[in-house]
Amino acid sequence: METMSLEEAKNQVIEDFSLYDEWLDKYEYLIELGKNLDSYPQEARTDDRLIKGCQSRVWLDWQLKEGKIWFAADSDAIITKGIISLLISVYSGRTPQEIAADDFGFIEQIGLKENLSPTRANGLVSMIGTIKRVAAENL
Repeated sequence: METMSLEEAKNQVIEDFSLYDEWLDKYEYLIELGKNLDSYPQEARTDDRLIKGCQSRVWLDWQLKEGKIWFAADSDAIITKGIISLLISVYSGRTPQEIAADDFGFIEQIGLKENLSPTRANGLVSMIGTIKRVAAENL
């Protein structure tokens, strides 16, 4: 199966979120995304993989394979797990160049940041910053 381009993946997220009118339903959708996240190994839950700036604990691991960055993640909070799941579903399997050049604007388009509590919104910014940093370090 042909994988989606980055633009297609972002547009898919925007389309998926537009199916729901209420933010309560969008939160439910995020929770479902988190439940579908690949299992994250217990031994990878180390401090060096924790994203700084998140109120709940979010672990992000990555590896560079054949020029693409593959992310794995987990969180101990259900909404946060959904948020990191959403981000890695879009950015995992992309080149460092694609990720580093992207503006992550689709997050604004779906209204995620302004519909999160301030601490979760800060966590979202930290998750995006960490993904961008990983990409920049692998350019």
